[in-house]
Amino acid sequence: MQLHNRLDYSAWSFQPNDGPAINKKIMSAEDRNKWNQRYAEDSYRKTNPVTLLTDWLAQIPVGKALDVACGAGRNTIFLAEAGFQVDAIDISHEGLQQTAHTATELGLAVNCIEHDLDESYAFTTDYDLIIVLWYVNLKLITQLCECLAPGGFLLCEEHLRSEQEVIGPGNPDFRVAPGALRDAVSTLDLLLYEEVVEPIPEGGQVASARVVARKA
Repeated sequence: MQLHNRLDYSAWSFQPNDGPAINKKIMSAEDRNKWNQRYAEDSYRKTNPVTLLTDWLAQIPVGKALDVACGAGRNTIFLAEAGFQVDAIDISHEGLQQTAHTATELGLAVNCIEHDLDESYAFTTDYDLIIVLWYVNLKLITQLCECLAPGGFLLCEEHLRSEQEVIGPGNPDFRVAPGALRDAVSTLDLLLYEEVVEPIPEGGQVASARVVARKA
């Protein structure tokens, strides 16, 4: 497999953005540094795939998948193990390194792309599955609806704004308003939409909006 980055991993490909956005000055240094530090310090320890993905994967034909804001790759690895050809994109170089390392250890091929998702990116339009999990960018989610192949699935789960006491981001910018996620995927056929406040095993409760939609 062709190597696209200075890191010496032979079982994965890594693509920096080749266009003008490669200029680091336009990337969000604060976000990039924050996540690089968290992954480097191993303070983000979740390794299990998100439940929404595990619940729906059996209904989705194996094909080409995109994991948006993939982090350290827990969902990317799950998809690759299930036979998907996965593009994994994130701002964090450290998170992508961990994704690549895990893939290499398991003998999986994953295409890692380092990019600031607040900037435009020329995604292909042939994905059979796109997942956006716990990364709030409604404009991007709407754009990604056009990147699905006919019959392709979009799975998304976000923190929801709530008047109740819930865990998660305190900044409302990192939560979606009620109904906003549904509106963002209005061009797709809706298979599931939920807005819930529910307890989690770690304690406390979380408010979330989730959607599963498919392109006609």
